[in-house]
Amino acid sequence: MTVDQLDPTPIYEQIAQIIRKKIKAGELEERQLVPSESSLQQEHGIARGSVRRAMELLREEGWVITIQGRGTFVAPRDKWPDKP
Repeated sequence: MTVDQLDPTPIYEQIAQIIRKKIKAGELEERQLVPSESSLQQEHGIARGSVRRAMELLREEGWVITIQGRGTFVAPRDKWPDKP
């Protein structure tokens, strides 16, 4: 899964969708550390601001939690949104 530069969907939404799919598929398990902003930036060749916005969106939706000084983790399953 990677970002499609020609897709009209904003880059940050594409990144958020990629992470959501990995969580749902079990590639990222609850309480597991999510890849860092810099690693996502390098992996997908995108701006750091896009990664930050994606993480912000995932936090708002309840998929991840960020702990200052420790990183961003997959939220416990009972915190995940009910939407598909």
